[in-house]
Amino acid sequence: MKRPGLLIYGATAYVLFNVAFLYMIGFLLELPVPKTINDGPDTAVVTAVAINVGLIFLFGFFHSLMAREGFKRWWTRIVPAEAERSTYVIQSAVFLSLAMWQWQPLPTSLWAFDGALAWAMYGVHVLGVVLVLLSTFLIDHFELFGLSQIWNANKKRAQPKPVFKAPFLYRFVRHPMQLGVILVFFGTPHMTIGHALFAGLMTLYVMIGLWFEERALVREFGETYRAYQRQVPMLIPRFKPIQPMRADSLS
Repeated sequence: MKRPGLLIYGATAYVLFNVAFLYMIGFLLELPVPKTINDGPDTAVVTAVAINVGLIFLFGFFHSLMAREGFKRWWTRIVPAEAERSTYVIQSAVFLSLAMWQWQPLPTSLWAFDGALAWAMYGVHVLGVVLVLLSTFLIDHFELFGLSQIWNANKKRAQPKPVFKAPFLYRFVRHPMQLGVILVFFGTPHMTIGHALFAGLMTLYVMIGLWFEERALVREFGETYRAYQRQVPMLIPRFKPIQPMRADSLS
């Protein structure tokens, strides 16, 4: 893959994922998009549940598989190392889009709020979106989506080694991005069985993914990260943040 091709590839991955994420907002909130979580033909409940579970399993399986270090070592024999993250981003967008496209509705309502309660639930959803977006920029937005890796390769610069840091939100909660995603899943004034199934399965995947991520972070940063784990909760924010500090001051 030539360097201009890499730049186009990375930009395409970035756009695809962000379009899929933005579409998910409309999908979950039943905004005027081509298909929402409660749209679609009637399907037998058992069939609908089986299809929906399979869709989330596909998303979670490939999302987890491609995040494993062993797979990355094998995969980068096929694709350039600098394109590995962008490929990961593309598959995430593809399988998320597939899940939304083929999702089978289970439209029985669990709750349906109006007025102030509805706006409060919209507020929860918006808070989740803000947490996700802000969290990406607090760490490294462009590295997270693979753009930094491709840009550095194009400039023939070495990719910086990972450095532990805990900026702003990360001083209150270890995984503000995943917390935001969970709020996005559940923040809706109209919760149906199908929506609850989507939110529940995706949250289960988030928790499984965090288990693996925490283990990887401990391997990478050792006692520094263990000290961080002891001071900052994983998903339920603490009211008083830890003080700003360098990575070595946590150990």
